[in-house]
Amino acid sequence: MNWVSDHLDDLLAVSLDHLGLALLPVLAGLLISLPLGWVASRWRLARRILVPVTGILYAIPSLALFVMMPLLIGTQILDPVNVQAVLTIYTVSLLVRSIADTLDAVPESVLAAASALGYRPIGRFFAVELPLAVPVLIAGLRVAAVMNMSLVAVGQLIGVGGLGFFLIDGVQRGNYASIVSGIVAIVVLALVVDRLLALAGWSLTPWARTGKGARR
Repeated sequence: MNWVSDHLDDLLAVSLDHLGLALLPVLAGLLISLPLGWVASRWRLARRILVPVTGILYAIPSLALFVMMPLLIGTQILDPVNVQAVLTIYTVSLLVRSIADTLDAVPESVLAAASALGYRPIGRFFAVELPLAVPVLIAGLRVAAVMNMSLVAVGQLIGVGGLGFFLIDGVQRGNYASIVSGIVAIVVLALVVDRLLALAGWSLTPWARTGKGARR
C-alpha cells in the first residue's frame, strides 16, 4: 500500500493514457465495421469475402501485428498509433460478422413496412435496422473494449502500453507491488468501461425494457 500511495499520481496519469489507447480503437472499429457489416448483409459475395477475412485478422497474434505495423503504415516503432491501429483491426474483426448477422435477422416485414413509408436503403438502415442492432452492437463493443484493455498492456513490449509499464517495470525490478497495481488498475478500468457500455445499451433500448416489464 505504501508503494501505491507513493505512485498514485503516476497510476492515475498512466490510466488515462491506457484508456485512450484502448477506447479510441473501439470507436474507430465501430465506424469502420458499420458500413462493412451493412455491405456484407446486402451482398452475398461481399459477405463471403469480408466475414472470413476479418475473422482471419483476429487470429494474428497481437505482438506480431504490433511489430509489423510500423512497416505497414510507415510510423515509428514507439508511435502509439501502432497499438491503436492493431486494436482497431481486432475490433473490426469482432464486429463485422455480428453486424451482418444482426442486419440479416431483421424481419422482411419490418423492412417492407419501412420501404412503404418512403425510406431509401441508407435512411432505412439508420432509422430502422441500426436501432434494432443496438443490443448486439453493445455486446460486441463490450467484448472489444475489455479485450483492448488487456491487449494495450502487451504493447508495452514495444514501448507503448499504458499500464503495461507497471507490469514490465515490476518484472524487471522484482517489484510485485508494481505488477499487482498494474493488473488491478487494468481490471478496474475494464469493469468500469464494461458497465458504462451496458448502461448506454440499456438507455438506447427503451423498447427492450418495456418488453421485459410487460412479460413480468
